Amino acid sequence: MKGPLFYAKILLFGEYGIIKDSKGLSIPYNFYRGALKLSAEGEFVDSHKKLLAFCEYLRQLPKEIVCFDWDHLQADLDQKMYFDSSIPQGYGVGSSGALVAAIYDQYALDKITVLENLTKEKLQQLKAIFSAMESFFHGKSSGLDPLNSYLSLPILIHSKDSIEPTGLPSQNPKGKGAVFLLDSGIVGETAPMVSIFLKNMEQEPFRLMMKEQFIRYTDHCVDDFLSGDFRSLFANTKKLSQLVLNNFKPMIPEQFHALWSKGLETNEYYLKLCGSGGGGYILGFTEDFEKAKLALEDYRLEVVYNF
Repeated sequence: MKGPLFYAKILLFGEYGIIKDSKGLSIPYNFYRGALKLSAEGEFVDSHKKLLAFCEYLRQLPKEIVCFDWDHLQADLDQKMYFDSSIPQGYGVGSSGALVAAIYDQYALDKITVLENLTKEKLQQLKAIFSAMESFFHGKSSGLDPLNSYLSLPILIHSKDSIEPTGLPSQNPKGKGAVFLLDSGIVGETAPMVSIFLKNMEQEPFRLMMKEQFIRYTDHCVDDFLSGDFRSLFANTKKLSQLVLNNFKPMIPEQFHALWSKGLETNEYYLKLCGSGGGGYILGFTEDFEKAKLALEDYRLEVVYNF
C-alpha cells in the first residue's frame, strides 16, 4: 500500500491575525510531501508509534464529528503503517496537517471529497473535522493546515467562519521578485508561541495594535497579492514586517533581529513570520531575489513564488 501524496502548506498572510478575524491566505507547497505506507522499519518505527497514539486519540472523537472505518484502519496499523514524510516538523509548513489529511482521506466514512461541489457549509464542516483531528498535535487547531493539504488549493480566509478556495496570480518564472523561505535552522514549537500571543492580548495597547494596524496591514497584503498589485504589496509588507519586529520579538529567534532590521533599512528584502514563529522557516519578500540572495548568503533560501 502507498497512499496518495499530501503536501505542505505555507500561510503567506494571517499568522496570529486570523485568531482575531483578519484575512489570511494559505497556499499548498509541493516541495514537501508525505504519504501513508506499510511495514515500518528502522527510522520509520517512531512514525508508526506516533500514528498509534494519534489513532487512539481519534477513537475518542465524538461520532457526530467524524467516523472512521476502524477495521480497515486497525488492519493497516497491525501491518505497521507509518507516514513517510519529507515535511520538516516544527517549521510552520503543516507537517501534522498533511498526516491528518491523509488519514481522513483513506479511512473516514461518509467523507467529503475534493471532487464534489464544495459549498461554504461543506468547507466549514471539513475545517471543523480537521480542527478536532489535528488538536491532538496542537492543543487547539484551526483545522486550516489539513484543509489546505487535503484540497491542495490556495485558501482565502475572510474570517473564522468564512473561507473559500481561491486562485493566485500567474507566476512569472523570469520575474525578479520572489516570495521565499529562509531556514532559521531552529525547530519552533507552536503552543508556547500562541500562549505568549494570548498573554499579550490581555494588554490594551497590544489589542489596539492588533485591531488598528496588524489586521489592517494583513488584509491589505492579502488583497494586494490576490490582485497582483505587487507595488502596493511591498509597501504593506514593509509595514507588517516593522510591526512584527516591534511587537512580536519573542516569536523571532534572537539571532535574526538584526537581519530583520537590515531588510527594513536597505529594502532588499522584508521578513515576516511563517506560522507561529519561534524558529522553523521565516518568510521573505523581495523585489529582486538576486540582491536578497547576496544579502542573505549565509542562509538557505527556497523560492516559493516568482513574480
